[in-house]
Amino acid sequence: MADNHVSVGISNRHVHLTQSDLETLFGVGHKLTPTKNLSQPGQFACEETVSLIGPKGTLSKVRILGPVRAATQVEISRTDSFPLGVTAPVRDSGSISGSAGITIEGPKGRIEIKEGAIIAMRHLHLHTDEAKELGLKDKDMISVKFDGERGVIFNNVLVRVSSNFAKDLHLDTDEANAAGLKNGDLGTIIK
Repeated sequence: MADNHVSVGISNRHVHLTQSDLETLFGVGHKLTPTKNLSQPGQFACEETVSLIGPKGTLSKVRILGPVRAATQVEISRTDSFPLGVTAPVRDSGSISGSAGITIEGPKGRIEIKEGAIIAMRHLHLHTDEAKELGLKDKDMISVKFDGERGVIFNNVLVRVSSNFAKDLHLDTDEANAAGLKNGDLGTIIK
């Protein structure tokens, strides 16, 4: 029988960059400096940080996550969007068409992206084999229940399936804080 328990990974604000944008911000030929592996294989937090600049304000020391991507994307929480003055939509990571623009500043330069600032939709990463055992497929929507002092059920959890994924539920800081959750807390997948 499939294990329907899943641990939570809290996703702080972060930036994914193309190689070209990385070089604009940090200098020609710059390569990302990994500092910590993340829950998904091949993904890592970097030493490099940037500032996010919106119409109302700035957030400094925002971590870059690697490796470089095909498109630059900024993931913030709803709480982050207020001081920035950015109306970021809730989206699946990578769905940036028509999303909010923002300015990103690094030590060697700045870029203004016309779209790419989003609030990441809560999502469950599953390896292909685990998804099959659980009877789930890519793009399914499920619920995940957490017991405890501030017990909660998160509905509209997007399932993301790949042979490159490890089982992990990603919530943003607003969601995790509201439910009193910390990295590694266990929830139960309910359909």
